[in-house]
Amino acid sequence: MSSTELPETRTAAAPPAARPRTVRVADGERLRSVALPGLTLTVRSRPAERAGLPPALYVHGLGGSSQNWSDLMPLLADLVDGEAVDLPGFGDSPPPDDGDYSVTGHARAVIRLLDSAGRGPVHLFGNSMGGAVATRVAAVRPDLVRTLTLVSPALPELRVQRTAWPTALLALPGVASLFARLSRDWTAEQRVRGVVSLCYGDPATVSDEGLRHAVEEMERRLELPYFWDAMARSSRGIVDAYTLGGQHGLWRQAERVLAPTLLVYGGRDQLVGYRMARRAAAAFRGSRLLTLPDAGHVAMMEYPRTVATAVRELITDAARDAAEGGS
Repeated sequence: MSSTELPETRTAAAPPAARPRTVRVADGERLRSVALPGLTLTVRSRPAERAGLPPALYVHGLGGSSQNWSDLMPLLADLVDGEAVDLPGFGDSPPPDDGDYSVTGHARAVIRLLDSAGRGPVHLFGNSMGGAVATRVAAVRPDLVRTLTLVSPALPELRVQRTAWPTALLALPGVASLFARLSRDWTAEQRVRGVVSLCYGDPATVSDEGLRHAVEEMERRLELPYFWDAMARSSRGIVDAYTLGGQHGLWRQAERVLAPTLLVYGGRDQLVGYRMARRAAAAFRGSRLLTLPDAGHVAMMEYPRTVATAVRELITDAARDAAEGGS
């Protein structure tokens, strides 16, 4: 779920071949395209308030985009030089040439982005699927991560909540195309309201303006020929990651993370079980836990100031500990 620009004004005389919709850019944000071999990524940035601040990278979840971080980024602009990436096939990033939407494939895209820009180590953020991606990045490339903040990370659960089953079903061959056909008469607003009900602890907190932005973004995405394919393949990637064992298992990789970690869980999350907070706190060594009983799946959008305060403490304490360790 993301927040985008207001709907375009249309008239009955509009030509059939309308100009492609553009992605919303909030005040103070910039978009740029990063071309890598076989991969093109759109990066949303908010310039830091002063030079010399450490870099940060924000990674969205399934069906989301870099805009999911637009509420949190300005609250940390005095602390980090923040960028948010549209993962391949999401937001404004086209599909990857190799069609790899696995968690490992998304993690590889993040690593390639950081290596190409020379921005590491970064303060790395991840939500939902992006949390699984960020966990893998932090485990396999600790040199790229200063701190790790995970909001409702999609880590394997033995008993998945019933409300998360439809997302998992998208991973089955043919289900995405079937759902696309069955829901072709749904309006963009109906789809958005469904996503809001699923992702927010209290859907009433979404403003009318935010809802209009999201509807326009949904209309834009539904016009993309690869929308359902990216959703289905990424869903399959999450399911596959859940089944991996040994050193490639996400819980095993969580135990390998060296970076100071903040975990954020919502008590009303319908996609990631609130009960997983305790297991995650035990898996990530020396981690700190923020639980928000009234939050849903996107706490950084629902309670950005509360999350920002916890992140600020994490980064400040990590910087102090690093300075003391180097003295």
